[in-house]
Amino acid sequence: MSQTDNNPFEYSDSNKRYYTYDYFLRHTFGKKCAKVTLDLGFTCPNIDGTCGKGGCIYCLGGSSSRNTEGLNDAIEQYKNGISQIKKKWDTDSFIPYLQAYTNSHTSVDNFVKILDHVSKFEGAVMINIATRADCLENGKIEVLNAFSKKIPITVELGLQTSDDGVAELINRCHSYAIFEDCFNRIRAFAPDVKIAIHIINGLPTEDREKMKNTARSVANLHPDIVKIHLLHVLAGTKLAQMYERGEYIPLDRDEYIQTVCDQLELLPPDIVIERLTGDGDSKYLLAPMYSLKKVTIINDIDKELFKRGSYQGIKYERGL
Repeated sequence: MSQTDNNPFEYSDSNKRYYTYDYFLRHTFGKKCAKVTLDLGFTCPNIDGTCGKGGCIYCLGGSSSRNTEGLNDAIEQYKNGISQIKKKWDTDSFIPYLQAYTNSHTSVDNFVKILDHVSKFEGAVMINIATRADCLENGKIEVLNAFSKKIPITVELGLQTSDDGVAELINRCHSYAIFEDCFNRIRAFAPDVKIAIHIINGLPTEDREKMKNTARSVANLHPDIVKIHLLHVLAGTKLAQMYERGEYIPLDRDEYIQTVCDQLELLPPDIVIERLTGDGDSKYLLAPMYSLKKVTIINDIDKELFKRGSYQGIKYERGL
């Protein structure tokens, strides 16, 4: 009997023992869908001085200014992205992904303009918006609610860690309480908007238990989607300086795999797992170098879950 035939996990039609994003999209839209990443020139509030300077310590663009906010070439980016996607997959369904930096760090009027423009892109079945919890005032949540009646919307909120001490160390510039408040306001005032939460494993001073605690905090919030990232050390960042001085040691490969499996066990089974590791730019990557072989990491996570006889949500208990 194959691993697929012997898979006890409910939200899977493969050997995956967690709720994959591909499974979610196929069962939501009935077909293969692909994200098209867009850079609309936004900056971040902890880069431009709104709440801090320098950005998060791992951010490659944390010390650079970005004043090109706008939609001038968004449609060209979208068309070029589709052209690249079609070399891999035969699909006509796309998700414009406002990815770079903080994509609601703007006025309400401009936010409306952006969503109105992007929602009309040919083939768009959903819009994903990457942002921060301190950049979604109630007026913007009302905008999200209005547009969610026209096209599905996913808001991707970067949490990274639920530990305020670690968040301060990485210069996140907002607390977990602020994050939780934003999450709850989206749920209350834009109930059709899906919420994705990003977390990062391997942050400075975090051990395995702290990373599991972040997963427990996320589980209690119960978002629609979770992205799990591996922290990369990129040349030119403050984290790189810490690494070069011996003040930061990245997670080793096995510890990362074990931690992700621990986290999956703690997350509710109906949360979509969009990502299990991240992509570091190979031109700047200093460590960990094993992250360049992303597929092998994912395969070994699959093997570890099978070895454990485990799957997403097996240890989930609300409120713990």
